[in-house]
Amino acid sequence: MPTILITGCSSGIGRALADTFRDAGFEVWATARKASDVEQLSAAGFTARQLDVNDPQALARLAEELTDRDAGLDMLINNAGYGAMGPLLDGGVEAMRQQFETNVFSVVGVTRALFPLLRRAKGLVVNIGSVSGVLVTPFAGAYCASKAAVHALNDALRLELAPFGIQVMEVQPGAIASQFASNAQQQADQVLAADSPWWPLREQVQARARASQDKPTPAAVFAQGVLAATRKSPVPALVRLGNGSTALPLLARVLPQRLLDTVLRKRFGLMRPL
Repeated sequence: MPTILITGCSSGIGRALADTFRDAGFEVWATARKASDVEQLSAAGFTARQLDVNDPQALARLAEELTDRDAGLDMLINNAGYGAMGPLLDGGVEAMRQQFETNVFSVVGVTRALFPLLRRAKGLVVNIGSVSGVLVTPFAGAYCASKAAVHALNDALRLELAPFGIQVMEVQPGAIASQFASNAQQQADQVLAADSPWWPLREQVQARARASQDKPTPAAVFAQGVLAATRKSPVPALVRLGNGSTALPLLARVLPQRLLDTVLRKRFGLMRPL
């Protein structure tokens, strides 16, 4: 039975991936940060482990436990992440640092910790990016930057891990039904205060936070698409799945920058002086 480890399995995309790969015959190691979520995953029959992807000691313990099984790791899905929403200058450096810790640095940290197991099995690393790393919007600057960084890291890892027989694939979701939007709205509320220069645009900031739920593709459908892509030989370097996952990158590629800026400024209320 092949073994897969998935980070960020508490809900949404992560939980759908765990369900889908288990149904496909994998032994699924499902991780989550909160103990209550781990209990739910364990009750559902997964090999569930509590994991903060930013904790090197926790990663070392997890790698040791997997190594003690005397087996490799056939697949790793780096899914853990969240969306920091709000004006970029309001959140500042600290908000960006936290965003990159979880969305970017953890991709390297988790993969590095599990590299010996992936090497033994000649496994596959799947990194969950986003079309937001391609089409950058206002009020999501830190999140868009983090996903653009995931894209660059994925390209580097794909080249650097090839000599070891490890394949690397990036998945860029569009709008997927999940808790992402509600979590993003909470993040925006924490960043945007009444004394912010962008306070008059608070409704537009919230609209950006909700954008991921604009006619979303069901998470289960998304997960089936990921599973299908992992079964291809060789696996594709990049897969786009979900509503908007093709159209939005196309807009970013074909529209002149000034026209695209105008479209986005109109969409998010940035045409008038503040």
